[in-house]
Amino acid sequence: MNYEFLQCEIENRVAVVSIHRPPLNPLNTKVFQELSALIDELEANQQVGAVVITGAGEKAFVAGADIHEMMDLDLVGMMEMNKISRSAFLKIENASKPVIAAVNGLALGGGCELALACDLRICSEHAKFAFPEINLGIIPGGGGTQRLPRIVGQGVAKELLYFGEMIDAQRALSIHLVNKVVPSDELLPTAKEWAGKLAKKPAIAMRMLKEAVNTGANVDLQSGLMVETACFGNAFVTEDRKEGMRAFTEKRKPVFSGK
Repeated sequence: MNYEFLQCEIENRVAVVSIHRPPLNPLNTKVFQELSALIDELEANQQVGAVVITGAGEKAFVAGADIHEMMDLDLVGMMEMNKISRSAFLKIENASKPVIAAVNGLALGGGCELALACDLRICSEHAKFAFPEINLGIIPGGGGTQRLPRIVGQGVAKELLYFGEMIDAQRALSIHLVNKVVPSDELLPTAKEWAGKLAKKPAIAMRMLKEAVNTGANVDLQSGLMVETACFGNAFVTEDRKEGMRAFTEKRKPVFSGK
């Protein structure tokens, strides 16, 4: 499938997806629709084991939703756009394959929400993050009020959401908004390296691990433990589990088949 605003390259079982609306790569309805379709495509591609999402250019990862599109929408139109954006972010969050955000510049509003929907976040030294919605008379609508507190804690989340001020890469690292900060020229190589390592893991166990963590974050402990037990069982009956344990006893590296 051809995409107007997305570029995708697949190499060594890693798909690198670039949002291409320079210079700021804002998210509009078409981008959300394309993201949703591309994630479906990558989910079905057995040659892809992990995904990296980044922004084209060096200025921005995604500098928010497209305000020009939003300004002309009535409430019904805005809620439809919101529904499409939520669907795209949920597909990223619930993809069976790990997804890494490589934040190469500004990640504002919807851009920050996109990064939060990914499993891991790596950013360049000059990356900046903000939820500026309050200063526009609105609030985040793509999951920011829900995912941010789960990652950084409620107190820090409220600080970022209430003030709407920008923070730099080191502050983002200190509050665990990102997992790692690297020089700009090392961002994509580092993200690809992480994704490459994850792509070599047993696919079913990785899917079960992600499902257990994601589901457990939204239920009580007892329910989460039941989900973990079910996911553990699904992983245990795989050929990859047999290979992993056999390789361990034979003191060699396992060769996983994804079965």
